[in-house]
Amino acid sequence: MPSTHGAYAARLDIMDAAFWAVASLMRSEMNAFSDHERGGAFPFGDAAAALVDGNGIVRGWSRAAARLLDRSPADVCGHSLRRLLVQEPDPTWGSGSAGQALLRHGSDRAVEVTFDVLPLDGTPHLLVLAAPTHRVTGWERNEAVLRALLVQDRVGIGIHDMDLVTVHSNVTPEMFGGIMVVDSQLHEIISDPDAAAALRQVLATGIPMIDRKQRVRTPRGPGKEWCLSLSAFRLQDAKGRSTGLVTLFTDITEQQRSSHHLDLRHEAATRVGRSLDVLRTAQDLVDVLVPALGDLAWVSLAEAVLDGDEPPKLAGPGQWHLRRAAAASVGPWPPGLWPPELGDEPPMPDLPVLRRVQHGETVVASDRATFMAMIEFDPQLAAFLIPEHGHSLVAAPLFARGLVLGAVVVWRTSRPEPFDQADAELLTEIATRGALSVDNARRYTREHREAVVLQQRLLPRAATDTPAAETTGFYRPAGGGADISGDWFEAIPLPSLRVALIIGDVTGHGLPATATMGRLRAAIHTLADLEMEPDELLTHVDDLVQQLGNEAPQGQQDTVGATCLYVVYDPVTGRCTMASAGHPPPIVVRPDGTVRDIDVTPGPPLGVGGMPFEVAETHVGPGSILALYTDGLVEHGDHDLAAGIQQLTDDLAAFGGPGRTLDDIGCSLLADTGDAPARDDIALLLARTRAIPSDNVASWEFAADLTQVASAREATTRQLAAWGLDAEDVAFTTELLVSELITNAIRYAGGPVGLRLIREDVLVCEISDPSNTQPRLRRARTTDEGGRGLFLVAQLASRWGCRYGHTGKTIWTEQPLGAAGARAGQ
Repeated sequence: MPSTHGAYAARLDIMDAAFWAVASLMRSEMNAFSDHERGGAFPFGDAAAALVDGNGIVRGWSRAAARLLDRSPADVCGHSLRRLLVQEPDPTWGSGSAGQALLRHGSDRAVEVTFDVLPLDGTPHLLVLAAPTHRVTGWERNEAVLRALLVQDRVGIGIHDMDLVTVHSNVTPEMFGGIMVVDSQLHEIISDPDAAAALRQVLATGIPMIDRKQRVRTPRGPGKEWCLSLSAFRLQDAKGRSTGLVTLFTDITEQQRSSHHLDLRHEAATRVGRSLDVLRTAQDLVDVLVPALGDLAWVSLAEAVLDGDEPPKLAGPGQWHLRRAAAASVGPWPPGLWPPELGDEPPMPDLPVLRRVQHGETVVASDRATFMAMIEFDPQLAAFLIPEHGHSLVAAPLFARGLVLGAVVVWRTSRPEPFDQADAELLTEIATRGALSVDNARRYTREHREAVVLQQRLLPRAATDTPAAETTGFYRPAGGGADISGDWFEAIPLPSLRVALIIGDVTGHGLPATATMGRLRAAIHTLADLEMEPDELLTHVDDLVQQLGNEAPQGQQDTVGATCLYVVYDPVTGRCTMASAGHPPPIVVRPDGTVRDIDVTPGPPLGVGGMPFEVAETHVGPGSILALYTDGLVEHGDHDLAAGIQQLTDDLAAFGGPGRTLDDIGCSLLADTGDAPARDDIALLLARTRAIPSDNVASWEFAADLTQVASAREATTRQLAAWGLDAEDVAFTTELLVSELITNAIRYAGGPVGLRLIREDVLVCEISDPSNTQPRLRRARTTDEGGRGLFLVAQLASRWGCRYGHTGKTIWTEQPLGAAGARAGQ
């Protein structure tokens, strides 16, 4: 056979092997033939050959022909080839003819073959080549498929030798950036160094590599990469020896980019906006963008936004004062660039690019020179706006609800691809979503600030210092400050140097609860000034809460309610009286550090109505600590109320020892609740009791006889002299007050009449009588002979009042003594 047939056979060999590698990926034709049929290089390896003379007599018979028809050379040679035909051939059969025929097998069955008759130069003999028709049809189909693959431009095919050098490819310079070039090695094209090892593994094991996502370089565009789906299969010759690789790849750059952009949108929707903190929201935004979109990003916000206010609506650099709110980088922050920490940014000059952003336009600079032109080649501006190695920028405004809150800027420094319009559209979408989240956080900041200011104005001073007690209050909103509510505490100085300690918890959260708390606090203040007993005061407050519930909108009446504990401490007697409206009892820490509970029978919460409140009394020594608290302090974690109170009791025993300040004790108690944001508000009131020394208290009792008025004046004068308060103004005023009040008591209420003087920073004068009649201040007419007593008392005393007990009443007055008077006689 001529040498051209051998070269042709070699070409068919590698093409056939390449086809079967392709076919294994496509999962087609693989089951059509047996492994034996796929093993050789068709058609020459298994082609049946017969040498026929000019008369059609067989003169030669190949081993392949013997296998094909199961007939030995002895059975065929010397006989006419027509004996093997099932039917007579076409009369034109002869030299140069080709076609299909049915041959008779040794088992007498028919074998369909495709044949070709080739003349042999210089002899009258003919060479007849034949192969099973289905083999020829399969090879022709294989060649057609491979030819179709090699000429189309959507799937790339490369054939590589054992050194991974490309020996054939259908890729033209216009396809995929010209990534596959004949005589180039794959490691020069593929960016991933592990890919070469994976390809050699295919050569070694024969296990195909399917759909590997691979970035490849393009020689036509330095720094530019393409993303391909790469598959590789080992090539084998007729003897099963490896001859190289065939690679198939499709361009998935845009597909991967679209998938990446979709994932980035989803990530932004999931992560940005989870917090109602402006700075946290801005940081979440840049954390989403880096490194997914760029290598470095920052968010700048108008100063007013950080405070919860609206940014100025006027465009222009003079009105747009920005502060760095968040920043992120794939590596260390570039030197020289404006620092990432929160702080004022320098004022921006009046640049057209800035106005474009202020008007809601996203700006793209595909290279460094373009951005330099945007900032009008200002070197100082470039120094803190352009990072080292920064080559491409995209900046989008944070535009929400008609307001430009700031801007987000993204740079690429190490990633080679420049930003394009698709990136700008993606950042615009993410920035719009982020701007809404920032604006929601800004609005919450404003509303929360207003709620905090309201509550701070409604709550009393955190610390008070009176002759009865030193107090310190603590308030912690729910959710780490995110949810202002209606818990409150109160320390109200009462007449006769007493103090009222109140702790309360309004149902619900937010401004409605805060407003209800303010109304209850005002009501309790008013009722406390009337010096009611604790149970009577809570009864009046309960009526108020029921009224507030009736005034609530339809369907919300049942949501108005509160719990309250009202405690009155008398430093003269050490007596502590209290009543509870559904509130936990107070805890007492004795001066020696031991802790005890106070048995208080709680009544129903305020607003329920119909049930009385019970008064509990106990003696509290000076130097003791009274702890009043809301349930937020004892209902945290998995603790129930009883366990929480026990835990608080143990903590007070540990922290409330002698020598510790109330502020230290309170901070220790709140720190012990854990770092997690509280689910409910926490209010805590600590009071360290004091006692009025017995030497500073004097009391007498007089019969209902007007002659006893002089005795009362004399007793008062002696006591004032003993205390060193015999100065003319104090002594005269006190004698006059005692004389007027005792005279009125004897004349209108009967006896006995009690007189008690208490000296502290004020001089308290108390006159008690058995009557429950209400003293009434009025202005006497010129012709009236009486009615001027209480008017005179009101003019002489700094304040005065009347309180009722179980029997009778007590009228009291106060006179300021000042520091010198309080120390006199000590």
